[in-house]
Amino acid sequence: MKKIVLALFATLILSVAAKAQTEGAVQKLSIGADVGIPTSEGGKDIMLAGGSVYYEHPIAKSFNLTGSLGYLSMFSTEKNASGSLGFSSAKLGGKYYFAGNYYAAFQAGATLQREGGIGYFTYSPGLGASFSVANKSSLDFGLRYENWSKDGGSLGFMALRVAYAFGL
Repeated sequence: MKKIVLALFATLILSVAAKAQTEGAVQKLSIGADVGIPTSEGGKDIMLAGGSVYYEHPIAKSFNLTGSLGYLSMFSTEKNASGSLGFSSAKLGGKYYFAGNYYAAFQAGATLQREGGIGYFTYSPGLGASFSVANKSSLDFGLRYENWSKDGGSLGFMALRVAYAFGL
């Protein structure tokens, strides 16, 4: 744990020292790839992968309202397993930028299992960083915990999102 905290602190110091252009709250649209692994019991041989579109609309200097649409495919990583389940999601929330490029985000919404039409309540808090690569565009890296729940049962997973954002 000490190594993780030290690595995060070193990354923060280096990014501030490099004086990278900050992003902050601006109107933008990002397209990204998502990969995840379940944190729920019984999910050790399962993986999720897909993509998402994320819109941000500034409300204050460091705060954006957000909306996202995504698709994740859940599949087994076992050698002889085949098939997958598809899930579509729609979420709304907010993103608060602190320390320049770094942000905390929270979204909530609904996820629909494509096979069978089963709906889930979804929430996802996360942390991330956005780094400018050109005027009005950036690379976004986000790590989130996401939970889908229905009728007392739930599936939780950690997901990484890597995206390219376009300023609007």
